[in-house]
Amino acid sequence: MAIFDESKFEKLREETEDFYKTIGEIYSPYFQEKIIFNAKGLEHLKFGRKNHARLRTDQFVRFKLLVLAPDIIKLSKTIQGISHTKSFEIERSNQKTKEVLKPVSYYEFVAILDSKRVRVVIKQVEEGPKYFWSIIPFWRIDKNCNKRRYHYGNPELD
Repeated sequence: MAIFDESKFEKLREETEDFYKTIGEIYSPYFQEKIIFNAKGLEHLKFGRKNHARLRTDQFVRFKLLVLAPDIIKLSKTIQGISHTKSFEIERSNQKTKEVLKPVSYYEFVAILDSKRVRVVIKQVEEGPKYFWSIIPFWRIDKNCNKRRYHYGNPELD
């Protein structure tokens, strides 16, 4: 994994955005349907929550890993995690925007590609289409003990 370099960050961000826009949708053999790569997934790579940007080092790692996401979705025939919850989702109608509590499902695929172990999260709101939500390094270094820790967090914020 590349080490964060502030001077390369902007270039990587632009390349990642261009790449992301070319993906469109990927067929998933697990779901037997297409997974959409929409603006919500790209925004989630940059912002953990609305108006709260991720640390640039966190964005950098996710941008570097993003190229693996389409292949993981294409190749995964088993799922490693499913969670169902309710979340406030933005709903737009009649030129009004409001947040509405809706049922949300998160589906997680874990894979090792190019010697990198990552988790890809797919999100589905109600019975709507499934879309790419996030890609996460499957482990992190615990700052307290300096050892690898498996990362099982909140899929909404991961």
